[in-house]
Amino acid sequence: MPPESTARPPIAVFDLDGTLAETAGDLIGTLNVLMKREGLAELPLSQARGLIGAGAKALIRRGFEAEGRALTAEDHERLFEAFIAHYGKHLADTSHLYPGVVEALDTLEAAGFRLAVCTNKFEGQSVELLRLLGIGHRFAAICGRDTFPAYKPDPSHLTGTIERAGGDPARAVMVGDSRTDIDTAKAAGIPVVAVTFGYTDVPVTELGPDRVIEHFSDLAEAVRALVPVEAA
Repeated sequence: MPPESTARPPIAVFDLDGTLAETAGDLIGTLNVLMKREGLAELPLSQARGLIGAGAKALIRRGFEAEGRALTAEDHERLFEAFIAHYGKHLADTSHLYPGVVEALDTLEAAGFRLAVCTNKFEGQSVELLRLLGIGHRFAAICGRDTFPAYKPDPSHLTGTIERAGGDPARAVMVGDSRTDIDTAKAAGIPVVAVTFGYTDVPVTELGPDRVIEHFSDLAEAVRALVPVEAA
């Protein structure tokens, strides 16, 4: 056992969209701006929520495919650049934290856990959104799709986030809402808690997470079952 002064703490790593925050309104709002510019019908939020979860490029591709338009590589890149530019000005028009997030973070920190974010948003936009939502200062690392050479579902994105935050990879847990998050955690050999209220095209219960929660009030118990507090 390393000396207490050098031992790394346990760590909880969170996805952002659909996990910490309800961001669909601003993401789909930006997608619909692009759809309208391209002469396509806007997608209802209720229909488009399930398109979120694998990053902006995937969201654009899925959105246009839903309206029957396949994108060339050139058009996809052009639309992606336009998406990032527009979304960066509307990060938190309607986005908000899910109920119980702050209390769950408090409980985990009190139990000795370090906190981090691993998201397929760009790092700068992730940092700014979390600042606007009032919790950016809670995280030892906020790592986006451009932080490392690879991003989710590549497991190096998650393991790199844990390393950057100074957490113990042997006492780590991922919290996410989608197949991307679950696949990433499994590939990294890290247990994963899935939330039921996020963005996924199939129920998370069918994706094989280690635990499933319906509200953040259940998170601490789920995390303790996977990374016992006594080990912290």
